[in-house]
Amino acid sequence: MYEIARRTLWLRSSPPREVTVTIGLPVEEPSGEWSCPYRIDGLDGWEHQRRVTGEDAVDALELVLAVVRSALAGSHEAREGLLDGMLDGERAGQRAVFVRWDMEANAAYIAMKREISSGEAVRQVVAGEDTVLDFGQEGELLGVELLDADRQMPSEMRL
Repeated sequence: MYEIARRTLWLRSSPPREVTVTIGLPVEEPSGEWSCPYRIDGLDGWEHQRRVTGEDAVDALELVLAVVRSALAGSHEAREGLLDGMLDGERAGQRAVFVRWDMEANAAYIAMKREISSGEAVRQVVAGEDTVLDFGQEGELLGVELLDADRQMPSEMRL
């Protein structure tokens, strides 16, 4: 793999250890599809090279980033809160939010983490006519439901 990008994340273990994401140069396959290789070293089960295929080089790159984000977020280590430096814009002192917008229903959900399990929200607070706040067992804000979303959401959050 000809490496074009690398990011080091940290596993909060004892002792702390590195998790390295490596993305390779997209190449055209004999079939005409493009493939983009990647590796995730330091997470159990990911220590070998894999690849994602797309219609062209840009499609393959976009897909590999989505696959890597999904693999990291879905890992046991991330679900346990042990993985620092996640993709999706998270850096030290910053956290990403995740927006789902149902345009037909004109409703949006802004989640404070990628997945909220069924039953995880134990309390809801109606905060105005078109806004509902979901809270977890420890009182932490899990997400915000917006009705009349096209009016309430800033344009840069509309997908």
